[in-house]
Amino acid sequence: MNKSKTAARILVPILIVLVIVGIWFVKNSQTNDDENQPPPDNPDFALNVTEPLDLEQLKSYGIPIILDFGSEDCPACMELAPTIEKLNRDLQGKAIIKYMDVWESPELAEGYPISVIPTLLFFDKDGNPYSPPDPQKTRMIMYSTKGTGEHVFTAWEGVMAETQILAVLVEMGMEE
Repeated sequence: MNKSKTAARILVPILIVLVIVGIWFVKNSQTNDDENQPPPDNPDFALNVTEPLDLEQLKSYGIPIILDFGSEDCPACMELAPTIEKLNRDLQGKAIIKYMDVWESPELAEGYPISVIPTLLFFDKDGNPYSPPDPQKTRMIMYSTKGTGEHVFTAWEGVMAETQILAVLVEMGMEE
Protein backbone atom coordinates (compact mmCIF):
# COMPACT_ATOMS: atom_id res chain seq x y z
CA MET A 1 0.00 0.00 0.00
CA ASN A 2 2.89 2.35 0.70
CA LYS A 3 4.24 1.88 -2.82
CA SER A 4 0.89 2.73 -4.41
CA LYS A 5 0.49 5.83 -2.23
CA THR A 6 4.00 6.96 -3.11
CA ALA A 7 3.37 6.36 -6.82
CA ALA A 8 0.09 8.30 -6.64
CA ARG A 9 1.83 11.19 -4.88
CA ILE A 10 4.34 11.37 -7.73
CA LEU A 11 1.98 10.73 -10.67
CA VAL A 12 -0.81 13.16 -9.70
CA PRO A 13 1.42 16.28 -9.71
CA ILE A 14 3.04 15.15 -12.98
CA LEU A 15 -0.40 14.70 -14.59
CA ILE A 16 -1.50 18.14 -13.37
CA VAL A 17 1.63 19.74 -14.84
CA LEU A 18 1.08 17.90 -18.16
CA VAL A 19 -2.54 19.11 -18.34
CA ILE A 20 -1.47 22.71 -17.63
CA VAL A 21 1.28 22.53 -20.28
CA GLY A 22 -1.18 21.03 -22.78
CA ILE A 23 -3.71 23.81 -22.17
CA TRP A 24 -0.96 26.42 -22.56
CA PHE A 25 0.12 24.93 -25.94
CA VAL A 26 -3.46 24.77 -27.23
CA LYS A 27 -4.17 28.35 -26.16
CA ASN A 28 -0.95 29.71 -27.71
CA SER A 29 -1.46 27.86 -30.98
CA GLN A 30 -4.94 29.43 -31.30
CA THR A 31 -3.68 32.96 -30.63
CA ASN A 32 -1.05 32.58 -33.37
CA ASP A 33 -3.91 32.31 -35.88
CA ASP A 34 -5.01 35.79 -34.83
CA GLU A 35 -1.62 37.48 -35.33
CA ASN A 36 -2.84 39.29 -38.46
CA GLN A 37 -5.97 40.55 -36.70
CA PRO A 38 -5.84 44.24 -35.80
CA PRO A 39 -6.23 45.23 -32.18
CA PRO A 40 -9.90 46.10 -31.57
CA ASP A 41 -9.04 49.72 -30.74
CA ASN A 42 -6.81 50.29 -33.80
CA PRO A 43 -7.98 53.58 -35.40
CA ASP A 44 -6.90 52.33 -38.85
CA PHE A 45 -9.88 49.95 -38.72
CA ALA A 46 -12.43 52.46 -37.40
CA LEU A 47 -15.21 53.23 -39.87
CA ASN A 48 -15.57 57.00 -39.56
CA VAL A 49 -12.76 59.21 -40.80
CA THR A 50 -12.44 62.70 -39.34
CA GLU A 51 -9.00 63.71 -40.64
CA PRO A 52 -7.16 63.08 -43.92
CA LEU A 53 -6.30 59.41 -44.45
CA ASP A 54 -2.83 57.95 -44.58
CA LEU A 55 -3.67 55.65 -47.48
CA GLU A 56 -0.13 54.23 -47.57
CA GLN A 57 -0.49 53.17 -43.92
CA LEU A 58 -3.78 51.42 -44.71
CA LYS A 59 -2.23 49.67 -47.72
CA SER A 60 0.55 48.29 -45.48
CA TYR A 61 -1.92 45.85 -43.85
CA GLY A 62 -2.09 43.78 -47.06
CA ILE A 63 -5.89 43.54 -47.13
CA PRO A 64 -8.48 45.08 -49.48
CA ILE A 65 -9.63 48.65 -48.84
CA ILE A 66 -12.92 50.39 -49.59
CA LEU A 67 -13.25 54.14 -49.15
CA ASP A 68 -16.85 55.41 -48.97
CA PHE A 69 -17.32 59.13 -49.67
CA GLY A 70 -20.79 60.31 -48.70
CA SER A 71 -22.80 62.48 -46.35
CA GLU A 72 -25.15 61.98 -43.43
CA ASP A 73 -27.75 64.09 -45.29
CA CYS A 74 -27.63 62.32 -48.67
CA PRO A 75 -30.55 59.88 -49.25
CA ALA A 76 -28.48 57.41 -51.32
CA CYS A 77 -25.68 57.60 -48.75
CA MET A 78 -28.18 56.86 -45.97
CA GLU A 79 -29.34 53.82 -47.95
CA LEU A 80 -25.74 52.56 -48.29
CA ALA A 81 -24.72 53.37 -44.69
CA PRO A 82 -26.13 50.23 -42.94
CA THR A 83 -24.31 48.00 -45.43
CA ILE A 84 -21.01 49.83 -44.96
CA GLU A 85 -21.39 49.76 -41.17
CA LYS A 86 -22.17 46.02 -41.18
CA LEU A 87 -19.26 45.16 -43.46
CA ASN A 88 -16.84 47.25 -41.40
CA ARG A 89 -17.98 45.45 -38.25
CA ASP A 90 -18.05 41.92 -39.76
CA LEU A 91 -14.83 42.11 -41.77
CA GLN A 92 -12.42 43.51 -39.17
CA GLY A 93 -8.96 42.22 -40.05
CA LYS A 94 -10.10 40.94 -43.48
CA ALA A 95 -10.78 44.30 -45.14
CA ILE A 96 -10.52 47.97 -44.31
CA ILE A 97 -13.70 49.96 -44.85
CA LYS A 98 -13.68 53.71 -44.25
CA TYR A 99 -16.43 56.32 -44.44
CA MET A 100 -15.86 60.05 -45.00
CA ASP A 101 -18.61 62.66 -44.72
CA VAL A 102 -17.50 65.03 -47.49
CA TRP A 103 -20.22 67.62 -46.86
CA GLU A 104 -19.14 68.05 -43.27
CA SER A 105 -15.40 67.73 -44.02
CA PRO A 106 -14.80 68.45 -47.73
CA GLU A 107 -11.02 68.29 -47.24
CA LEU A 108 -11.36 64.50 -46.83
CA ALA A 109 -12.17 64.21 -50.55
CA GLU A 110 -9.13 66.19 -51.71
CA GLY A 111 -7.02 64.18 -54.13
CA TYR A 112 -9.79 61.69 -54.88
CA PRO A 113 -12.04 61.67 -57.98
CA ILE A 114 -15.32 62.44 -56.23
CA SER A 115 -18.02 64.06 -58.39
CA VAL A 116 -21.14 62.49 -56.83
CA ILE A 117 -21.94 60.82 -53.54
CA PRO A 118 -21.90 58.12 -52.53
CA THR A 119 -18.70 57.10 -54.30
CA LEU A 120 -16.79 53.98 -53.32
CA LEU A 121 -13.08 53.61 -54.16
CA PHE A 122 -11.50 50.15 -54.19
CA PHE A 123 -7.93 48.99 -53.55
CA ASP A 124 -6.84 45.34 -53.67
CA LYS A 125 -4.84 43.53 -51.00
CA ASP A 126 -1.59 44.67 -52.62
CA GLY A 127 -2.67 48.33 -52.37
CA ASN A 128 -3.33 48.69 -56.10
CA PRO A 129 -6.52 50.11 -57.55
CA TYR A 130 -8.97 47.26 -58.12
CA SER A 131 -8.96 45.97 -61.71
CA PRO A 132 -12.33 44.33 -62.38
CA PRO A 133 -12.41 41.63 -65.07
CA ASP A 134 -14.97 43.64 -67.08
CA PRO A 135 -15.18 47.26 -65.87
CA GLN A 136 -18.01 48.24 -68.23
CA LYS A 137 -20.16 45.28 -67.24
CA THR A 138 -19.63 46.01 -63.55
CA ARG A 139 -20.22 49.79 -63.96
CA MET A 140 -16.85 50.53 -62.41
CA ILE A 141 -15.11 53.75 -63.37
CA MET A 142 -11.39 53.44 -64.01
CA TYR A 143 -9.29 56.58 -63.44
CA SER A 144 -5.83 56.93 -64.98
CA THR A 145 -3.27 59.70 -65.04
CA LYS A 146 -3.20 61.79 -68.21
CA GLY A 147 0.57 61.75 -68.57
CA THR A 148 1.42 58.08 -68.07
CA GLY A 149 -1.96 56.40 -68.26
CA GLU A 150 -1.27 54.74 -64.90
CA HIS A 151 -4.41 53.30 -63.29
CA VAL A 152 -4.83 55.24 -60.03
CA PHE A 153 -8.44 54.73 -58.87
CA THR A 154 -11.39 52.42 -59.42
CA ALA A 155 -14.72 53.87 -58.37
CA TRP A 156 -18.38 52.97 -58.05
CA GLU A 157 -20.86 55.83 -57.95
CA GLY A 158 -24.17 55.29 -56.15
CA VAL A 159 -25.52 52.57 -53.89
CA MET A 160 -23.93 49.12 -54.15
CA ALA A 161 -25.51 45.96 -52.75
CA GLU A 162 -23.78 44.05 -49.96
CA THR A 163 -23.45 40.94 -52.14
CA GLN A 164 -21.75 43.00 -54.87
CA ILE A 165 -19.35 44.56 -52.37
CA LEU A 166 -18.49 41.16 -50.90
CA ALA A 167 -17.86 39.72 -54.39
CA VAL A 168 -15.51 42.62 -55.19
CA LEU A 169 -13.70 42.18 -51.87
CA VAL A 170 -13.10 38.50 -52.65
CA GLU A 171 -11.84 39.41 -56.14
CA MET A 172 -9.50 41.92 -54.48
CA GLY A 173 -7.96 39.17 -52.34
CA MET A 174 -10.02 39.15 -49.17
CA GLU A 175 -9.72 35.84 -47.39
CA GLU A 176 -13.11 34.33 -46.63
